[in-house]
Amino acid sequence: MEVTMYKLLWIFAIFAFVGWVIGTAAAAFREKKFVDVGFLFGPWCPAYGFGGVMFAVFLRELKKELLFLFIGGVVLSFLVSLATGFVLEKIFHKKWWDYSRKKFQFGGYVNLPYTVVWGITAVVCVCFVNPFLGKMIEMIPRKIGEIILLVLYIVLAIDFAGTVASFVAVNKRIRKLTIISSVSENLQKAADEMGKGLVGWTLKYVSRAYPDLEAKKLLEARQEQERQAEKAKEKAGVFAVGCSFYKLVCLFFIGAFLGDIIETIFCWITMGRLMSRSSVVYGDFSIVWGLGCVLLTAILYQYRNRSKGYIFIFGTVVGGVYEYVCSVFTEIVFGTVFWDYSKIPFNLGGRINLLFCFFWGIVAVLWLSVLYPRLSRLIEKIPKKPGIILSWIMIVFMLFDMGMSSLALCRYTERHTEEQEVTTAVDDFFDEHFPDERMKQIYPKAILRR
Repeated sequence: MEVTMYKLLWIFAIFAFVGWVIGTAAAAFREKKFVDVGFLFGPWCPAYGFGGVMFAVFLRELKKELLFLFIGGVVLSFLVSLATGFVLEKIFHKKWWDYSRKKFQFGGYVNLPYTVVWGITAVVCVCFVNPFLGKMIEMIPRKIGEIILLVLYIVLAIDFAGTVASFVAVNKRIRKLTIISSVSENLQKAADEMGKGLVGWTLKYVSRAYPDLEAKKLLEARQEQERQAEKAKEKAGVFAVGCSFYKLVCLFFIGAFLGDIIETIFCWITMGRLMSRSSVVYGDFSIVWGLGCVLLTAILYQYRNRSKGYIFIFGTVVGGVYEYVCSVFTEIVFGTVFWDYSKIPFNLGGRINLLFCFFWGIVAVLWLSVLYPRLSRLIEKIPKKPGIILSWIMIVFMLFDMGMSSLALCRYTERHTEEQEVTTAVDDFFDEHFPDERMKQIYPKAILRR
């Protein structure tokens, strides 16, 4: 199925509705009563819609590679579930699903056996469902289809706004009730103190009878100490405490710069010449590396104390999928391939290869165990107000830089793929300031898809 924005909008709506129906039916069967699994008022689950769109965009090239298609579906569903659950909890301060009690789970957001089902679903969707949907969508007159989509997304936007407003009102009410209930909580503390002796004796007995639990208890205690330390820093007015927004912004720029330098040195060692590895037209920044640092930090932050083998495997898989997604995305948006591993053994479509996937795993270990702790401490030493101002200056600069880079790349592609005369002042500007010679210097390994 050819990927177009029109078809993707249809796929999102269809998968969001069908996913809600299947999820609600499964929950009703399990609980023996009606259970609405969505967080919106209407009959749709956006997470399933995003999953369907990601399958259609990023996995269509793997239609003939069923094993990799299955693995891609597993990992993409893992990332969608993790990101959706995390964002919803941060926005609404509530977990919409919690797999913490399941044996194979990740952060309470992902139940790993369910991701296997999603991997099978990805194979079925890409090979059978999406081609069928593509034909059905083409049967709808375009004008009527656009009107239906417009109405659907207006209703969806109203539903989302109403849901957010409702939860804001509920949270205000909860805060009032919390103040009222604080008196009874203080009375309860006296009773809790009386049970501490018995609880302490029980824990000692359990730790002797089950020594494996002792390590887990120590890990949990260490994590709790770290959380308390972060809260203390926040009260003291320390800048970018923990895995906060401003910490991730700083790490993005540091990772983007270091990644560009590392790739430049790697090319010099392996090819004997220096070449630009930057993703943008202004400055030495690799967006792929910057976003990779943010992704690894955000996902693995709460597991940073796990074994290096655990982090290596996770970094290898997530890094490979991330690089594959970036390759597909840049080709679709800009019509340009920025790297090609087709001549390297054990590659997948020339977009990723096993050696570099292992490299992502090594980077994940070094990042979380060596670099991140040191960089985190340095970032937190920045005064709070100057740090916030500097962060927003960097954000505005990078958005401008990425915008200019995108327009320059699009124009660069047009000059080589379309036979047309310059007709606008914008075209004149980019032809003058970003001619082919400069673009080849900035993106020396870029391959234009004609």
